[in-house]
Amino acid sequence: MADWENLRYFLALGRAGTLSGAARALKVDHATVSRRVAALEAELQAVLVERLPRSCRLTAAGLQVFERIQTMEEAAFAIDRETQAQQSTQHGRVTVSASPVLSSHFLAPRMAAFQALYPNIQLSVSAEARQVSLNRGEADIALRQTRPTEASNIARRIGRMPFALYASRDYSALARPEHWRFIVYDEQFADMPQQHWILGLAGNRAIACELSDISSHLIAAHSGAGVAGLPCFLGDAHAGLVKLELGANMFSRDIWLVTHRDLKRSNLVRTVMNYLAESFAQAPGLRRA
Repeated sequence: MADWENLRYFLALGRAGTLSGAARALKVDHATVSRRVAALEAELQAVLVERLPRSCRLTAAGLQVFERIQTMEEAAFAIDRETQAQQSTQHGRVTVSASPVLSSHFLAPRMAAFQALYPNIQLSVSAEARQVSLNRGEADIALRQTRPTEASNIARRIGRMPFALYASRDYSALARPEHWRFIVYDEQFADMPQQHWILGLAGNRAIACELSDISSHLIAAHSGAGVAGLPCFLGDAHAGLVKLELGANMFSRDIWLVTHRDLKRSNLVRTVMNYLAESFAQAPGLRRA
């Protein structure tokens, strides 16, 4: 029988397509991934991976094994979810994935209040720009800004995050819109909706800088580097910033609360989801329209 650890490393390689990508996902070095995959090939006496100069391609046998391992993994995660869902305790750990801005500026400030209400529930919050897989157990709950499409997930819209343009009160070009310089995202976020929005507003005007997260945009705008597109709940909370008039060019993102359908019976997960929904309902700048 094949070693499950070897199977897990092969699964990561099949998903990533490169040794370095699999190593990053598993938080190991690429030599470990290569060694584990070679061990699996020896166990199965089959060539599973074609090693190319810059990538790894699964052979026909490798594809069959990859599909089998995915099925095994899905079954293992299903067992975990079903076991968790049957627990009636209010004691345990719940993992929540959210965008960096919600993790840092919405969830983190509410940790003390949550602990006061539920001292036996440990929240583990992960700031993720990407969408984690609830099927693979990467989180119990996710706060997403796009409506989920996975049939295995259940979701409800619990809030809305409007955006506006902000600049420092001391910004040198504050009264001269034609001279505004814009703070935008770097190229890895070229397809993000708020990047399209702010670039559309910038038009032919200059780009001041590119930064990869909203917290950095906030700091740069506060320092006078230029004009940033920020969530209103964040921009309005900083007295040193001025909200700029946009006319009809408003933009917002819906906020969806998501979990796997197998976890909807879990008392722990349900408690955290209810707390999050109530928190958004009470937040003036994020409550559902």
